[in-house]
Amino acid sequence: MTTSDVSVRVAWAQDAAAIAAVQLRAWQRRYDALLPGLLAERGLDPETHAAAWQQTLARPPEARHRALVALERVRVVGFALTGPATDPDADPAVDGELGEFTVDPDHTRLGHGSRLLQAAVETLQADGFTRVACWVDSTDDDTRAFLTGAGWAPDGASRELTDETGAGTVKQVRLHTAIA
Repeated sequence: MTTSDVSVRVAWAQDAAAIAAVQLRAWQRRYDALLPGLLAERGLDPETHAAAWQQTLARPPEARHRALVALERVRVVGFALTGPATDPDADPAVDGELGEFTVDPDHTRLGHGSRLLQAAVETLQADGFTRVACWVDSTDDDTRAFLTGAGWAPDGASRELTDETGAGTVKQVRLHTAIA
């Protein structure tokens, strides 16, 4: 029996192109029907997006902002962003946020998400957070089911994100969990 070499680690600046590629694949699958033209409208070609990730990884806004990557051997197959919660009703001293949680659409249901979520929660705990929130698209049943299966629950908050043209809207719900 062969087992694959899988792990999660802190992202390096050299991971920028791989993270950008995973994110663009996920966004195209998730948002093309909802927000037509958003990727083209913002000029999110792989090179421009990778350069933006390079900047983000090289200079995080503060020490508690982290990027983690899920690896299959040396290939990035997912990533998560953690940091202080940014919602107006949050206390950034105790409320953390899972700002993004993305697994490559071609690598789901292989355990990468579970490893990545566990590492993100452990990172948030190490940074002193006792609660964590995550915004999830209201139509993303798979991610919502994954997180609720891991003990997360909706807290009643919702929001709408609209593209620059006003033609597409994404509704999101906020899930939360205690990690103390």
